[in-house]
Formats: sequence, structure tokens, C-alpha cells
Amino acid sequence: MTHDAPSASPGRPLGRLSGLLLSAALAAPALAGTPSEPLPAFPGDRSLSETLKRLAPDADARVLERAAQAWNCARPDAERLAVIDFARSANQPRLWVFDLAERRLLFEELVSHGRGTGDEEARWFSNVPESHQSSLGLFRTLNSYYGSNGYSLRLEGLEPGVNDLAYERAIVIHGADYVSEEFIAANGRLGRSFGCPAVRQEVTYPLIDSIKEGQYLFAHYPDDDWLEHSDYLACTPSLRLAQRIDVGGMSLATAYTAREDVPGTAPAGGDWLSYHVSSSQE
Repeated sequence: MTHDAPSASPGRPLGRLSGLLLSAALAAPALAGTPSEPLPAFPGDRSLSETLKRLAPDADARVLERAAQAWNCARPDAERLAVIDFARSANQPRLWVFDLAERRLLFEELVSHGRGTGDEEARWFSNVPESHQSSLGLFRTLNSYYGSNGYSLRLEGLEPGVNDLAYERAIVIHGADYVSEEFIAANGRLGRSFGCPAVRQEVTYPLIDSIKEGQYLFAHYPDDDWLEHSDYLACTPSLRLAQRIDVGGMSLATAYTAREDVPGTAPAGGDWLSYHVSSSQE
């Protein structure tokens, strides 16, 4: 984990989305004309999950099925998807990066979990700052940058209350010398981070470059509460619509969870939808 990413305040929950969707749908043509929505690379969850299973036969099939569900619920025009199975021992490869456009497996790698999440086995997850625990759920990748841990990739948590403080917590992908077979041999287990999914230093650059800027990361663990309440696994019609409404270059779900203290995003206490509608028309 690195601490030099700029902080941001927590995202707002999606609870009011259902009441805003109709007006947003009516306003969307005025916001962005008639945006051309690329056809998804896969027509549905089953087609994608079967492809993922074929490309990564050693991965847990149920984890890949859920990753496909979450990806299809988001904006499924991304070309890359990374999947972490935190139920697997940290001493085994448990990070897969898929090229969805080319139907290829790009990486199968070791990846760390947070110190507060467990030793060799991950057990506890959190969205709380300074918990040093990993977070579950669907993330969108942002930009790469150079920080205290070298080349790193910022992540935007998309699930309110589950991982939406990832940016504030500086949960990023970066390389680490404690992620290696040599470290496992010397210490009996992989090293741990402050909550970041750290990878081997040798693959840091190509792995980050393969998934940066608008791709997706899905972190899985069989946590009953998360599995039952994850917006992206349930993929309600309101959330699916919100993800597809273009509000000034961002989905309605992203616009609605914008940070109050970031200049230009929204006035504190204001009407979020109206603000983004009017701002996009200026």
C-alpha cells in the first residue's frame, strides 16, 4: 500500500438512484446527444464465464462466474478484467488478468492481501481507513503513477460500504519485494500489505499497463453478507440502467457517488443529478 495518493472523501450511497432514473433517462439525450454504445464483447454472463473458465482452468469456476456477473452489470465495453480469489492461499497464484477482446489469459500471479486480513489465509475484509485490511467487490481502474512503492495503479471502488473508500485509503496495485516465491520459501508465507493487492516486482509494469484506465478488477471471497448484498452481483435493473446512462462523460452511478469536496463535482448538499445535468450542458 502507498500513502501518497491524493485523498478524497467517501462516495455517497446509491440508495436514491431508483428515484432519479426516470428523469436521468429523459435528460440523457440532452447531455451527450445519442452516444454510440459499443456492443459488449460477450452477449451475457454465461458466454463470458465459460470463456474465463476455459482460459483459467485452475481457477474456481464459481469465482469466475461471479466475476462475469459483475462485469456484465458494469459497463461491459472494457477490454480487460482482473480477478482475485482471496479464498485461495496467499502462497498460490490467485490473480488472473484476462484480455476479453482477444480471449487470452495475460497473467496468473501471486497477489498479497492486507496485514489485517489474515496470515497465509485471508479471513477479514474491510472498507475502513487504517484497518490494513483488503476490500472485496468490483473496482474500476484509474491512472498509473509513481509513488513511494514505485509504479502503481489507482483503483476506484464501485460498491458503497464495501470498497468505495479504496481511493481515500490509497488501495492501489503496486509491486513489492515481499511478493515472490523466494519470500514464501524464507518465511513460510507471502508477505502482506496495508490492504493493497501487491504483485511481483517483475510483472508490475506490464500488469498495470494491461489494466489501467477504465478496466475492471473483481476481488472475491465467500463472504455471505457481501454475496447477498453486492449491487453488482444482484445487478438490479435500476443499477444496470444507471451504469449505462452517460452523464457528461460518466455513468449516472459514478456521478451520483462523486465526492463533495472535489472542486467542480457538486455543491455540498446540492441536487447531484441536477448538478451533473446542468454542468454537462455548460
